[in-house]
Amino acid sequence: MWAAVQVPEESIRPLNPRKQVIPKPGRRRRPMTAPKTQKDKASGRKKVLLSILTAVVILGILVTAGYFIKKLVDSKYFFCTRSVKFISLDLTCDGEKDCPQGEDELTCVSSFTVNTTFPVRLTSVRQVLQVYSPGSGWRTVCHDDWTQQHTQTACKQLGYTHNPRSASVPVDILIPSLKAGPFTAVRTGTTSIPIHQATLDRSACRSRSVVSLSCSDCGQVGTQDRIVGGTDAFIEDWPWQVSLQQGGHHVCGGSLVSPRWVVTAAHCFAGSKKELTRWKVVSGQTYMGTLGGSSVDRIILNGDYNPATNDYDIALMRLSSLISVTESSRPVCLPPKALGLSAGTTLTVTGWGYLEENGKISPSLQKASVPLIEQSKCSSPTVFGNSITPRMICAGFLDGKVDACQGDSGGPLVHFIASKWRLVGVVSWGVGCARERRPGVYCNVEEMLNWIYTAIEKHS
Repeated sequence: MWAAVQVPEESIRPLNPRKQVIPKPGRRRRPMTAPKTQKDKASGRKKVLLSILTAVVILGILVTAGYFIKKLVDSKYFFCTRSVKFISLDLTCDGEKDCPQGEDELTCVSSFTVNTTFPVRLTSVRQVLQVYSPGSGWRTVCHDDWTQQHTQTACKQLGYTHNPRSASVPVDILIPSLKAGPFTAVRTGTTSIPIHQATLDRSACRSRSVVSLSCSDCGQVGTQDRIVGGTDAFIEDWPWQVSLQQGGHHVCGGSLVSPRWVVTAAHCFAGSKKELTRWKVVSGQTYMGTLGGSSVDRIILNGDYNPATNDYDIALMRLSSLISVTESSRPVCLPPKALGLSAGTTLTVTGWGYLEENGKISPSLQKASVPLIEQSKCSSPTVFGNSITPRMICAGFLDGKVDACQGDSGGPLVHFIASKWRLVGVVSWGVGCARERRPGVYCNVEEMLNWIYTAIEKHS
């Protein structure tokens, strides 16, 4: 008889049991992968750099495109910020409020007419001080009791002042029209009173001398050697020359007459060029550039300017902030009254204008020496006839040769005398460029001094 044998059930326990591992939250097993090689790492870095470079290029393209789109839009449209609306640039400064809030008429060119006489001036090449009163007219100021405080007060009235100085000039060596007077002298205790209000008439000067003023360092340039007899110019030799630009394009030239004021031509602001925010004044550059520049917060045209005849063709621009006076940015001197330049006197005109008629703007500042032409000759029937007014002077050659041209408008015509460069003319108009019997015509700055001084004083 077979006996029954009990067979144990198959165990599910492992032969070598280990402590059970309970997985903890947040922990994962790392996948089994082969370690990266140096080649793989380099390839990864290249991919990252390529992605960054691609992003930078795309961003650069977008920024560049945005810049040119903005330039294009700004050249044709005015943005009404309050109503978020674009209007044609031609509609700005036209006397009609095309923006709902009238923003298109707020920052515009203005006109200013002078019906009074500015009461202080310098006269003759010796810069003799004269004061004016309606009852007595112009009187030359004696050096009697004159002080440095009087010098500072008088120069402040005349505008740009830096290290003002005075000197005494013997009456005996004055030009004939000044020798006989009338004279006046300052009263004691009047150092802070405007000079024209601080004087008393005199039949003669007790000191037998009169006051000569030098109010600033205007009209001074460096002493570096330059090209002799050439046409290229360096801004360090003509540091008052500026470029007036609109929409990044050179439109006209101009002349610094103080760290904040520029003299130019009224005709530069014709048509759609009357909105102030479009303008930049670029100074201190020999080669034409559009970067940087000073903003403008006021443009003042002579109220008597006649666009049909170009009479009174002068304007002032006020910069939003003062420029730094350096070797390449420095004001030119305004001329004294009765400077007395004779026909044939050599003058210099500078600018970035066309190098030939119907040409294009010069990339580099140019200069040309031109002789002053006698007024009677320039207004003769064979030249310009009665188109020439007392507010104009002519300079150049009747047989052509050298002349200012398009793009030079508003720029300086200067003369070096008594150790300083002085602004005697503003490029105004002409017939063609360097044509025979068609010299350049310039606004006569000496005739505009009363307007310049009065406008600057009123709007400073």
